[in-house]
Amino acid sequence: MAGPIAGPVSAQTPYPTKPVTVVVPFTAGGTADIIGRMVAEHLQKTLGQPFVVENIGGGGGVSGVEKVVKSAPDGSTLVLASTSNLAVHPTLYGAKFPYQTLRDLKPITQVSVVPNVLVVNPDKIKARTVPDLIAYLKANPDKVSFGSSGIGTTQHLAGELFQQRTGASMVHIPYKGSSAMLPDLLAGNIELAFDNVPLLLPHVAAGKLAMLAVATPERADFDKNIPTVAEFVPGFEATAWHGFLAPAATPDAVIAKLATEIRAFMQQPETVKRMSGLGMTPVSSMPEEFTALIRTMTAQWKEVIEKGNIKPQ
Repeated sequence: MAGPIAGPVSAQTPYPTKPVTVVVPFTAGGTADIIGRMVAEHLQKTLGQPFVVENIGGGGGVSGVEKVVKSAPDGSTLVLASTSNLAVHPTLYGAKFPYQTLRDLKPITQVSVVPNVLVVNPDKIKARTVPDLIAYLKANPDKVSFGSSGIGTTQHLAGELFQQRTGASMVHIPYKGSSAMLPDLLAGNIELAFDNVPLLLPHVAAGKLAMLAVATPERADFDKNIPTVAEFVPGFEATAWHGFLAPAATPDAVIAKLATEIRAFMQQPETVKRMSGLGMTPVSSMPEEFTALIRTMTAQWKEVIEKGNIKPQ
């Protein structure tokens, strides 16, 4: 998604003139927090003002995003949000939701893709390919349960999309986060899950889980030998991603300047190496590209939500 870096006009913008808060709408220590701190440190060095990360957990990330929506549109408050905050929750919760992404926020740049992978408990499910799994699920409707990190997460919607595209029927078991789901998956209390690579890879390497496929459109960098679900279920994609946004009325020149600096950082070899080591693919999209992604993914997940008659918790 790399493109031309924004031109000299944005570079001349007198920004920032005061400290900037970077809201990460999740608790400290997670994937989003790591990315947020990496970028904040870079921006502080290059733009000459403090960029301070503020973790605001709660509400599946909604609380933190809502704070930014209500902040002054001067570039002094940014948010690093994710797929569920931007492309799922506004549809899932409907008109009463506290914000609508492209109405209330202005995209700056997407910075990562975090592949979801399809894994099974090898003691409970003997299938080692996607076609064999589909055949097993169809022969055993509603006898297999899949876990997720909660209703409306990409992990949940990946399972729903898989059922809708294949005609399989499973039982969804939501948890309060992936870390709560994992012990049950390892113990065989649930048989299957779509979840992020960093969480699952150590258990795959130890033989406690079997990885069948990745949910990205193309094979993932961490292992090109692992097929995509889309190779067997055309059009299947269920990835998590992160990106920076600002309040909707933030001047375009400020957005362009931030996009220039963040995109340059995401393209640095050191950044690429560190992100890859965390199981993530770095991205450096233009603001309009990130806007298009949010619009496309919102439409995709809206279809899944409506077809599956998914209701919020």
